[in-house]
Amino acid sequence: MFCCLRTCLNGNVHKPSVSVSRVKEPEIHLDASHMDVILLSNYLRITGTGGALATAPLVQSKSYFEAKIQQRGNWSIGLATRRTDLSRKEGGTDRESWCLCSDNITLITRHNNEANECEPVRKQPIPPNNSLFNESTAPGLIGIEDLNEDLLLTTGSLEALDSELTNGLCHDSTNIADEGDVIGVAFDHIELNFYLNGNNLEVPFRNIKASTLFPVIYVGNGAIVDIILDNFLYPIPAGFERIMLEQSLL
Repeated sequence: MFCCLRTCLNGNVHKPSVSVSRVKEPEIHLDASHMDVILLSNYLRITGTGGALATAPLVQSKSYFEAKIQQRGNWSIGLATRRTDLSRKEGGTDRESWCLCSDNITLITRHNNEANECEPVRKQPIPPNNSLFNESTAPGLIGIEDLNEDLLLTTGSLEALDSELTNGLCHDSTNIADEGDVIGVAFDHIELNFYLNGNNLEVPFRNIKASTLFPVIYVGNGAIVDIILDNFLYPIPAGFERIMLEQSLL
């Protein structure tokens, strides 16, 4: 017995081996430590007055995320460094942020307080994957072709059909983002592009000189915006993917 005790005291006790494992990264969301606003819905919804960065930077070559307008007001959606002023209700007012902005009147892009108005685009508020735009694959579903034919039969003219679509499924050409509209943001470290309900607004920022950029959303005047980082509502531009976290090892 004493021999066994001596062996233990000499440090020959068996110790469990420590394995190196990959850490499971937390979910990306808006960062409560770098904001001056109210964050709701698991830090994916922003309201109040000010801005918030996401918890992860854009590290891969082609990154994409979306933001859905839940309530109108002043909002700005885009990219920024940690040095941007998050106390403002509008983005793009300094050298550290590049944003698409709305004031309930028009859409503009802004950086370093220089603004450019966006050209009007035809909006499709219903995502392309919505069953109304697909072929009828189940009982009770109506294909868009059937809808057009029914409207043509009841109205008797293509002009009336176009009016029905304008007042229902599609808006006229506009550059105002309304409640329910979705802003897409795609960045490949060469260009920053914005999409409105899947349509490229063709107002890119080029040659952004910043080493580390984060998704950013600013709100004011009652605006409520959700950031969408997965399960996107519109098709991702070719070659792009959701924001990925860098993997770390213990």
